[in-house]
Amino acid sequence: MNVSLQHLSQKIQQSLSVTGSKSESNRLLLLQALFPNLVLENLSNSDDTVTMQTALATSHGLIDIHHAGTAMRFLTAYLSIQEGKEFSLTGSQRMQERPIQILVEALGQLGADIEYEKNEGFPPLKIRGKKLKGSQVTLPAHVSSQYITALLLIAPSLPNGLTVVLEGKITSIPYIKMSLSLLNQIGVSSSFEGNTIKVHAASSIKDRAVRVESDWSSASYFYSIAALSEESEIKIESYKKESLQGDSVLQEIYRQLGVETNFQGHSLVLSKKKNTVLPKNISLDLSNAPDIAQTIAVSCFGLGISCDLTGLHTLKIKETDRLEALNTELSKLGAKITVTNDSLHLKSTSIIAENIAIDTYNDHRMAMAFAPLALKTSISINDAEVVSKSYPDFWADLQAMHFTVLKIS
Repeated sequence: MNVSLQHLSQKIQQSLSVTGSKSESNRLLLLQALFPNLVLENLSNSDDTVTMQTALATSHGLIDIHHAGTAMRFLTAYLSIQEGKEFSLTGSQRMQERPIQILVEALGQLGADIEYEKNEGFPPLKIRGKKLKGSQVTLPAHVSSQYITALLLIAPSLPNGLTVVLEGKITSIPYIKMSLSLLNQIGVSSSFEGNTIKVHAASSIKDRAVRVESDWSSASYFYSIAALSEESEIKIESYKKESLQGDSVLQEIYRQLGVETNFQGHSLVLSKKKNTVLPKNISLDLSNAPDIAQTIAVSCFGLGISCDLTGLHTLKIKETDRLEALNTELSKLGAKITVTNDSLHLKSTSIIAENIAIDTYNDHRMAMAFAPLALKTSISINDAEVVSKSYPDFWADLQAMHFTVLKIS
């Protein structure tokens, strides 16, 4: 399904409810599989979370997680501790091109029995579950935080808990802290000092319920809409002022782009006043929040602001090579852009091409990051259904904000 987008007014006023965080949901679902007396509320309705639920309910044999990278990492760890059970864990063609070797080797240090079914270092995997007796692993600190989180989530079930030693500069620290905070919320003790993380063993937890906060990365698209509008007030729920999610840094970033954030209970209120004075350039290190890079780059382009975004090395191994995808699609719109292996540099321009079709590369964030540009030009999004990976209601929510969303062949 392709869609064309348009918004005839530059004024936005709307209230919306955003589904639970995919990141929190997937972590908590794995913990619920380890501790069935854990009750979860406001789970994400994303494809990735549904895939995770289905996989966790599978007792043996083939598990196909399609494009769900988080599920691939978390399940590799979880299935390795399912004693006496054998699994074949696979995914889409792109998933079979995304590296998993660092996690497999780390689990190997604990005694896991995992083989590559096709290419060394990549899915699909043959996993024979067993009791893991190791209690310490060492791995590079710059790797995707999902590798580290996968280990932390199974740590309570290991006989002696787990110590993770990270070598080098740690990236995506907020995602690691999110995982540890969720463990602490359910009663599992942990510590994070320097480059060493410790999680204690726990054979059981007390009965408890955890409510999942809505997804800040999903909120990013509404920050972009507010920034690109002349005037706006957008209310979205449900969010926490003291959030575990690294993407909550959006509040500070988009203040530079003219958007103010206020809390009303568990709701975020995003507002932009008319005639806001904007900077000529913004420079950001997004190593702790790489998932919002696409949204920020598109916002800056639409506002005619130059930007320099660094700390983006993990974007090369996402659903697509997001840096190259941004380079290609923004260039089609008239952007002056350069990318490296870990950065993006955009020069200011006042010209935005019209009637451009944006390719999405099986990447939900490409579709949603470019959609707000409909406030500035006529645009269409190819394979728009890809948003279901994280935000199935996205197009309906845009229609509620008076965007014209038309299906085209």
